[in-house]
Amino acid sequence: MLTKKQLGHIEKRLLDERARAQKALGIFDEMAKADRESGDSALSAYTDHMADQGTEAMEREKAALFATKEGRYLYRIEEALRRLYNTPESFGTCHTCGAEVGFERLDALPHARYCIRCKLREEEEAA
Repeated sequence: MLTKKQLGHIEKRLLDERARAQKALGIFDEMAKADRESGDSALSAYTDHMADQGTEAMEREKAALFATKEGRYLYRIEEALRRLYNTPESFGTCHTCGAEVGFERLDALPHARYCIRCKLREEEEAA
């Protein structure tokens, strides 16, 4: 079981990660808004070369993929914070086997739900 000091440290890590992910998603929103505003001109499609339009489309796709990945990450962080606040006594316990996830693992990956043994087993089964 994690100590209060360790739980406090993990809470700070989760809050820092949440802020970072929210900032990254905010940057994506700003880029998407600027892209929409720059494309409002009726002539914008005619003034750019086809290769430029292709590059812009690829950049929009990459940005959307990034936002989706960041969104999933933010969801996992929020879930971890809910677990930490709702059941602090069981936070850091593997959801599969009930063993300790370990402070070092949580420090590196504060939203971890599985001990390293169960996570490796899960990845092997998925491969």
